[in-house]
Amino acid sequence: MELFLIRHGETDYNLLGIVQGSRVNTDLNHTGKTQSAKFYEFFKDHGFEKVYTSKLNRSIQSVQSFIDLGIAWEQHEALNEIDWGNTDGQKATILEHEEYVETLKKWQKGDFETRMPGGESPIDVSIRQKPMVEILKKETASKVLVCMHGRAMRIFLCNLLGVSLTEMDNFEHGNLCLYKLKRNGDQFEILLSNSTEHLK
Repeated sequence: MELFLIRHGETDYNLLGIVQGSRVNTDLNHTGKTQSAKFYEFFKDHGFEKVYTSKLNRSIQSVQSFIDLGIAWEQHEALNEIDWGNTDGQKATILEHEEYVETLKKWQKGDFETRMPGGESPIDVSIRQKPMVEILKKETASKVLVCMHGRAMRIFLCNLLGVSLTEMDNFEHGNLCLYKLKRNGDQFEILLSNSTEHLK
């Protein structure tokens, strides 16, 4: 099975630096819609047999053109972005930004239980994602498209590859970037990382 894993297109919150986690259900902006259209034009004849998205609008809208083709589609909360807690939907203050930076530093040191106040930790997200990983390990479609979110994607790639969460920051991503993976048995390997060739 070939797995095409993408991050959603751009939103106004991306541009404005507003925290955008699982509590925030934003829509794509003009640029995001253009990115979505370019991805569709590039891959419309690729033969996707299944589409999975999170339950958030920005994820669904990024692949709506494929859904409109009648390709089998499922929404899963497991693919939602991390919950950034009390800062979700807010433009981070200097104090909150410092707290965020400190949280990231703790994650980099292996403290994956740490979370922003009221939010999820990487461990929480990883546990939430495990059923989705099992679904993809058993998926019978040969070409699958999955659209999700930045931090959740970093954690999801660790889960798919069976590596430690210490690796999550190695998975760079931009809006509507593509990771292409291949599944052999129940093992995944990355064939293409953070590609934006389709946006040129």
